Amino acid sequence: MNLILPQPSFTADDLLTLPDLERFELVDGKLVEQNMGAVSSYVGVRLSRRLVEFCDEPFGGWVLAADASYQFLPDRPNTVRKPDVSFIRPGRLPDERLPDGHIRLAPDLVAEVVSPNDLFYAVEEKIAEYRSGGVRLIWIVVPPTRNVLIRRLDGSAGEVREDGELSGEDVVPGFQVRVGDLYRLPTDAAAP
Repeated sequence: MNLILPQPSFTADDLLTLPDLERFELVDGKLVEQNMGAVSSYVGVRLSRRLVEFCDEPFGGWVLAADASYQFLPDRPNTVRKPDVSFIRPGRLPDERLPDGHIRLAPDLVAEVVSPNDLFYAVEEKIAEYRSGGVRLIWIVVPPTRNVLIRRLDGSAGEVREDGELSGEDVVPGFQVRVGDLYRLPTDAAAP
């Protein structure tokens, strides 16, 4: 006979105060570990760097890494998501300051870099939450196929392959990056 023990329920505040929970998201009070593979981490950093460089001078918005936490679903206060890359346009944060704890609004753009242990339904669940919370542009970066899937708040979708340009559209106007550049390794002969 299998014994199923109940899991403890956590709050959004617990995620901020308990030690060793930086690699976890919170979904309806349940901890969900976020394991990122080395390739996924590398691609996420490259995308973050490109966005930061674009937004830095002059200030074009907040670009945040995978440890930034968002508590943006008012009907689910014990759900906290940590996208691999996120962007908030200027003028949305009070006094243009980041909070010490969770950000209590939906980012304008999120990128989720698919990792080897990610399950399809779990990625789809996140995308549905992002859209219901008001995220305008979602990039699902898929290292094994070297492409990016695009989901928008209005329900439209797209895909950019390795040889195409990923655009910030009207969310990060003017931002573009060749998808293949996100996957370029330092050992590639064509690396800059």
